[in-house]
Amino acid sequence: MDIQIRSETPDDAEAIHHVTELAFRDAPHTDHTEQFIVKALRESGVLAVSLVAVDDGKIIGHVAVSPVSISDGAAGWYGLGPISVLPRYQGKGVGSRLMEKALSDIEAGGASGCVVLGDPGYYGRFGFKVVEGLVLSGVPPEYFQAVSFGAGFAQGEVSYHEAFSAQD
Repeated sequence: MDIQIRSETPDDAEAIHHVTELAFRDAPHTDHTEQFIVKALRESGVLAVSLVAVDDGKIIGHVAVSPVSISDGAAGWYGLGPISVLPRYQGKGVGSRLMEKALSDIEAGGASGCVVLGDPGYYGRFGFKVVEGLVLSGVPPEYFQAVSFGAGFAQGEVSYHEAFSAQD
């Protein structure tokens, strides 16, 4: 497997939709709207980072990063996700490569930090941790984590872009 990580192009939208749909098809704890969220983020012009993983000319993974708002007014914070890898490529390092590149890109761009909603066991490997006082309403606190690229963490309630409400 010779995986290449690159930025999304306009021609990638349909393949990204397909990969995202398949990646979450059998996943627990989802309402299966991730592909619609990515589309809505793209159409709203708020995808700060949108990377694809390509193997032999075929898109096999994708990660989206978009700005978030924090009630304390902290600037430069982003939300990672959705991150998607075709089921047959999962567990082979594709998601890790997408994560590392996405985090590197936003840090290089001057981001203060990044939040994610997901499995602490997985995201902890990339420096994410639960931060007391940084919350996402309505989710178990142990699944909402952050990584800081600067001196500290924002405090307050995090709000994702309205595209995260997309249903189709």
